[in-house]
Amino acid sequence: MTMVESLNAALDAEMTADDRVVLLGEDIGTTGGVFRVTADLLKRYGSLRVIDMPVSEAGTVGMAVGMCLAGLVPVVEIQFDSFAYPAFQQLVSHLARYRWRTGGSVSMQAVVRLPFGGGIRAPELHSDSPEALFCHMPGLKVVCPSNPLDAYSMLRWAIRHPDPVVFMEPKRLYRLNRAWFNTMPEIWDGWSAAIARQGSDATVVSYGASMHESLAAAELLEQDGISVEVVDLRSLWPLDKSAIIGSVQRTHRLVVVHEAPRSCGVGAEVVAMVAEQAFESLRSPVVRITGLDTPFPMFSLEKEYIPSSELIASIIRKALFK
Repeated sequence: MTMVESLNAALDAEMTADDRVVLLGEDIGTTGGVFRVTADLLKRYGSLRVIDMPVSEAGTVGMAVGMCLAGLVPVVEIQFDSFAYPAFQQLVSHLARYRWRTGGSVSMQAVVRLPFGGGIRAPELHSDSPEALFCHMPGLKVVCPSNPLDAYSMLRWAIRHPDPVVFMEPKRLYRLNRAWFNTMPEIWDGWSAAIARQGSDATVVSYGASMHESLAAAELLEQDGISVEVVDLRSLWPLDKSAIIGSVQRTHRLVVVHEAPRSCGVGAEVVAMVAEQAFESLRSPVVRITGLDTPFPMFSLEKEYIPSSELIASIIRKALFK
């Protein structure tokens, strides 16, 4: 399956398992979603459970809040990353706070699916990486798969989780490759990072589409005799601290890679955590390889913005192994 197909299979499985699960978003029904993640689900479950919404993201997330109060489990599709900005008020003031506001008596069992990132030659406001905004908001969980197998097991986990989950989907990976599903993966245990590649000389922490560039960079560095361990965060908030700290204690060097802007990003939080809890394990300064503190450029320049495997490998060579 591609990641699109595995996400579709996860939605299908959860809608079959729990008739409270309802999908809502722009063009998700008749069209099957702009990326076709919800293809054919309208035919299978009908218009009461797969709801085409008007162009009003705030209204869609607001309706999800009401659905939660009524005992349903809404799964919202935000069509593109930047389209979440009009819905930010509903996300952080209501969806994220209801459990706190009610002293724990009312949960918001909801998922907000958010395709994000560049690399598909999209116009302005279609290629942002706003994950850090949601990580900063108490009450929200933020997760991000980097491959079709994780996409399936993590989305099923997110739908079953009692608190609201922002499910970041790296759209550059939707059809990049396929994974064999001999059997359907077990549902994710929640929060755990994955060691995508073992190594001994440096730890690279990444997530989403940047995972593929990081793994390719590790292959390039191996040709120079540099062994890189690559950690896939999967959960952007909360972080799997033990996996990150354990890797740094083994390799003694840390590099964080993500496509989002550099300042105040998820990588900065990883660096701060390591500085607080594993500083004595470091043999060199930490390195951040990220997007720029600018709006994402138009598609003719997007390759200049997104950290490539060659750039990652070059920076690691120069910064850590002079």
